[in-house]
Amino acid sequence: MTKAKAYAGWAYATPTALFVLVFFVLPILLVGRMSVSDWGLFAGNRGWNAPENFTAAVDNRLFWPAVWFTLKYTVVTTVILLGLALGLALLVQESSRWTGFLRTSFLVPSALGLASASLLFYALYSPQASPFPGQISFLGTPWSALWSTVALIVWRFAGFYMLLLLVGLNSIPGDVYEAARLDGAGRWQTFRHVTLPLLRPSLALCTILCVTGSLLAFDQFYILTKGGPDNSTVTIVQLVYNVAFQGQNNLGRAAALSIVVLAALLIVNMLQFRGLRGKER
Repeated sequence: MTKAKAYAGWAYATPTALFVLVFFVLPILLVGRMSVSDWGLFAGNRGWNAPENFTAAVDNRLFWPAVWFTLKYTVVTTVILLGLALGLALLVQESSRWTGFLRTSFLVPSALGLASASLLFYALYSPQASPFPGQISFLGTPWSALWSTVALIVWRFAGFYMLLLLVGLNSIPGDVYEAARLDGAGRWQTFRHVTLPLLRPSLALCTILCVTGSLLAFDQFYILTKGGPDNSTVTIVQLVYNVAFQGQNNLGRAAALSIVVLAALLIVNMLQFRGLRGKER
């Protein structure tokens, strides 16, 4: 009976393990091999050239501007998105006549794919199809292009993060709030000393997802701005794409950039986990 259960467990785990191996482990190994090789898009592998790809990737004139823009976009998006999502979750937490309608309305944008939402906003921002006055340039300057893209992401993902935070809010026992009221705590004191500490696991999950997604931003900028104007909205992942398929056609250098991005993501996530674990303790 024990062996049968063990075999059943392996049977259930094997498809997932194969999926991870084929679509995660093997691609990473291939990218690692490319990153230390002179590997052109059309010429193929022309031999070992480490660490030339990494030095060339860092010396790329768009590397540091892309890093800075990606970090700026990540901070702006994370702060606005999580703040709005928390506000929406608090708004629809209590049952009322309009709660179901509001929850559905906030969640509807999450049903769209990011590419579809980007195309929708591209039409909205276009002078030919936009309902706004023609003199408004949504994508014509670096500042407006950044905030126009942030508006898209907030609209698309606010409902999703609201749902995650709403689950966290509903898991807080009502007895805790009752005890706070008996102690004379006001709304702000209850929110600060009861709701936020008990909501920390949900906030941590949302923060990690939002930061990771923002650091890997590609679709929205590729569709809305193409990195413009004047390469001011090129993200680090878009730079990887440009090096691999536009201009240089160099898969080796693009792979080296990808390894750098992967290492940065691992460090950022480790710091987030460590910081949040320290707060919980």
